[in-house]
Amino acid sequence: MIQRIQTLYLLAVVALGIALIWLPVLQFTTPDGQLYSLTALGGAPLQGLWGLTLTTILIPLMALIDIFLFKKRLLQARLNIFSVMLCLGYYGVLAIYIWLAKMTLTADWYITVWASFPLISLVLTLMATRRILKDEALVRAADRIR
Repeated sequence: MIQRIQTLYLLAVVALGIALIWLPVLQFTTPDGQLYSLTALGGAPLQGLWGLTLTTILIPLMALIDIFLFKKRLLQARLNIFSVMLCLGYYGVLAIYIWLAKMTLTADWYITVWASFPLISLVLTLMATRRILKDEALVRAADRIR
């Protein structure tokens, strides 16, 4: 299981996802000079961030489940595609929260470096999917030779 390169890619996705739960993704500066940070667990003036929390938790959870499905490669590849959609959905949810915060706080917003973690996870998941499908093709070829 650990000797496969796609497992290392998926472990990196898990590590990035877990780190993203506590790292600030956005910062808002109000006109009176207050600075608010938005994490997956919420921000001071913003309530009801369950969409961001859910997508942030589901991305590493799907990757962790995916690691243990190493004998079911086609299911593993399908779950990876779902994880890619979750990574893209993360940015959609983040855009909605930026819009809501801008409307309620009338504040300027700044994206932090940590907001790139889902994009890095997306690339790593695509790389893992490619290796999984390559393994599946290799196994099918070996079965055909017998």
